[in-house]
Amino acid sequence: MRIRRKPGEILEVDWAGSTLSIIDSDTGEKVKAYVFVATLPCSQLSYAEATLSMDLHSWIVAHIHAYEYIGGATQIVVSDNLKTGVTKHTSRELVLNPTYKEMADHYNTIVMPARVRSPKDKPSVEGSVGVISTWIIAALRNTHCFSIEELNEEVWKKLEEFNQRPFTRKEGCRYSAFEEEEKFSLSPLPDMPYKISEWKTEKVRPDYHISVESMFYSVPYKYINRQVDVKLTDDMVAIYYNHMWLTSHKKFYGRFGQISTVRDHMPDNHKLFIDQTPEVAIEWAESIGASTLSVVHYLLDSYQSENKHYNLFFP
Repeated sequence: MRIRRKPGEILEVDWAGSTLSIIDSDTGEKVKAYVFVATLPCSQLSYAEATLSMDLHSWIVAHIHAYEYIGGATQIVVSDNLKTGVTKHTSRELVLNPTYKEMADHYNTIVMPARVRSPKDKPSVEGSVGVISTWIIAALRNTHCFSIEELNEEVWKKLEEFNQRPFTRKEGCRYSAFEEEEKFSLSPLPDMPYKISEWKTEKVRPDYHISVESMFYSVPYKYINRQVDVKLTDDMVAIYYNHMWLTSHKKFYGRFGQISTVRDHMPDNHKLFIDQTPEVAIEWAESIGASTLSVVHYLLDSYQSENKHYNLFFP
C-alpha cells in the first residue's frame, strides 16, 4: 500500500551499515566510528552523526541531537529492533528499554519499532542510509580526523550539502521541503533536553543500603532484602519499588565506599545509637539535677572510649 506521510508524524532512525574511522593520536591506529541516521519521511530531511559506540548512551545522545537539529519532535519514532532500545518485541508484547521509553516520554513521542526483518516498515531511513553511505561515508573515507568531534564536523558539512542538494524530479531540496511542509507540524521541544539516565535492579542489603558502583545509598529499612529499581543520572540516584518512588540521593564520585544515609530510613534503635553524643548526655543530666550532672561529667572525662561511657547511660 502506498502511504502518504503526514508532516511531523514520524522520525525513522537507524545505524548505517558502513562505518567511518578516526586515528588514535597516540598509537596511529584506526578506531571505528558508527554513523547514526534519522530521516523525516515527509520532507526527507535527514540527520547524521558519528559515534564511537553503538551502546545505549550513544543511541540516546544521537536522538537528542537529531531533535535539536530538526527543531522539534515527531509523534512517532520508528526504530530497528536493537537490543539497546528494545528489550522484547513479539506480536503480542513490546517492551522498550526503560531509558529509551523515558526519553520518548520526555519528548512526548512514542516508539514503534519496525517488525522483525521488515525494512519496509521504515523505508525512508533505509533509503537515506544507502544515500548517506555514498554521499557522506564514502566521501570521508580518506579524511584523517583525530577525534570524534573533528569527524562530526566533517560529517555535518557533508550533511548540509546532502540536505541542500536539489531534488531531481521536483523543485527545491530536502531542507526547503522541510521548512515549507513539515517544520510547522513538529511538537515543540521541552525547555531542557533529556538527561540521560541508566536503570539498574539492586537488592537492599541488611544494613538498609544498596550498592551502586561501589557507593552506598540508604532506603527505608522496611525494604530490606527487597529488589528495587535504581535510576542513575549524572548527579542523582533515584530509587523505586514497584514503580513507586522511595528516595533520592546525590550521586557520589571519587573514593569508593562513600555512604549516604537518610535518618528517616533508620530503625528507631539505630537512631537512638546515632543520637548518643556527649551533648545529649549532659542535657539529660541537667534535667535530673546537679549531682547527676557531676557524675556524667566525671564519666565522660574518665572513659577514653565514647561507646563505653554511652553504654553507662543507655544500656
